[in-house]
Amino acid sequence: MPEPLLRAREIARHFPVRRGLLQRVTGQLRAVDRINLDIYPGETLGVVGESGCGKSTLGRMLAGLLPATSGDLSFDGRDMASQRGAALKRLRRDMQFIFQDPTSSLDPRMTVRDIVAEGLDAQGIATGRARDMLVADILDRVGMQQDALQRYPHEFSGGQRQRIGIARALVLRPKLVVADEPVSALDVSVQSQVLNLLVALKREFQLTYVFVAHNLAVVSYISDRIAVMYLGKIVEIGEAASLYRNPRHPYTRALLSAMPQPDPDSKSERIVLRGDVPSPIDPPSGCRFRTRCPVAQASCATSEPLLERKRGEAGQHLVACHFA
Repeated sequence: MPEPLLRAREIARHFPVRRGLLQRVTGQLRAVDRINLDIYPGETLGVVGESGCGKSTLGRMLAGLLPATSGDLSFDGRDMASQRGAALKRLRRDMQFIFQDPTSSLDPRMTVRDIVAEGLDAQGIATGRARDMLVADILDRVGMQQDALQRYPHEFSGGQRQRIGIARALVLRPKLVVADEPVSALDVSVQSQVLNLLVALKREFQLTYVFVAHNLAVVSYISDRIAVMYLGKIVEIGEAASLYRNPRHPYTRALLSAMPQPDPDSKSERIVLRGDVPSPIDPPSGCRFRTRCPVAQASCATSEPLLERKRGEAGQHLVACHFA
């Protein structure tokens, strides 16, 4: 197995909770809490979970947009926290981000040419005619016409704006692209087009993706491996086919049971979780899923399960559950 392109060890991101007139810190919101993760060159890792589970925060940490509160994060053998100056600038060139909202992520006062070329200007890669040629080339690869260069974001549809956002991320030829729910704001008819575009671009540029989403059908289509998050932690991770065929964690099984079935005659049991998601400011002791878990027992409150391979599992299918 190759060396990981990106390696995370015990990374956490906590946000201070402030209250009162003096805004004193009264607690910590544990958005991401002690996650270990390896991402290999050329793969697509899907990250799924309910809203508020920490998916987007994890994605921004992996892309270097949010510093970790604790833990170690390395990219291509380089420790990200220790990079400064020119080394940090070069590192950022290899890691790009596709935002969820294709409207608010594009500056309405800039033309498409300047939006896509912004990274080239910041990195000092090309100027003049060479700059324009790179911008025109990447726009053509994402399916945009050349007459888009002098137009503004408001003149395009949502799908076209997202293609511009993809072009902006790929013009620097990065190694890693983190896509934060890149199709959730698009019409269903456009989602498949953008997904197929991302798959084609991955092959063409030999990219590595981290694909954050809450739509399990979308994730299963594009991902090689899938990590399931709950309340700031990864509770199950494995190859997409293995995880969908044989989910081991009760939370994963509940998520999969909620997927719409294309066959109206298929009989599938819907698993309805009881209660609400606990607050990440004061998460449950032991297993964080125990307050909603249908198989929880007394030991789940005192012992936190480790993310590990269970008996009978092959490959890299790991699950954090005492009774998986």
